[in-house]
Amino acid sequence: MIAKIFIVIALLVAAVLIAAAFKPNTFRIQRSIGIQAPPEKIFPLLDDLHNWSRWEPQDREDPTVQRRFSGPASGSGAASEWSSTGKAGRGRMLITESEPAARVLVVVDFTKPFQAHNFNEFTLEPRGAETQLTWTWTMQGRILYLMKVMGLFVNVDKAMGRHFEAGLRNLKTIAEQ
Repeated sequence: MIAKIFIVIALLVAAVLIAAAFKPNTFRIQRSIGIQAPPEKIFPLLDDLHNWSRWEPQDREDPTVQRRFSGPASGSGAASEWSSTGKAGRGRMLITESEPAARVLVVVDFTKPFQAHNFNEFTLEPRGAETQLTWTWTMQGRILYLMKVMGLFVNVDKAMGRHFEAGLRNLKTIAEQ
């Protein structure tokens, strides 16, 4: 009887590991929000990394975040490194593309609590008196196998989507003031 239980458990574990192996190596999360402000007012909140602590949920929720800035004050080449003893971990952000009042592309390299390489793309589309701000997060390169296993039990889009939604709401509040 005990042998049968171990066999069933082993088969379940094997099924989870095999299913994880077939999960894709990349993911894409995207959220949008309408903001009652022109793109020119929103753009500096994205293009100047010094402003991110005002709206980025990770910075607002983790008081241990320490940031160092390098490169230009804003735009392409602007960089920020962060470290934290809390949930934020450690990593580096670099603005690689900046189109005034239209688009910002940020490469984010996490080093702690795990290594990950992401692209954050922000696009601003004027729609009358409103601006549609879209935040897209794409992970490039290999997703850790452990993260694939976790992805079988945790909906990454839903979990990270909440993070994006909070950040977009924060941006909206600030830009509409």
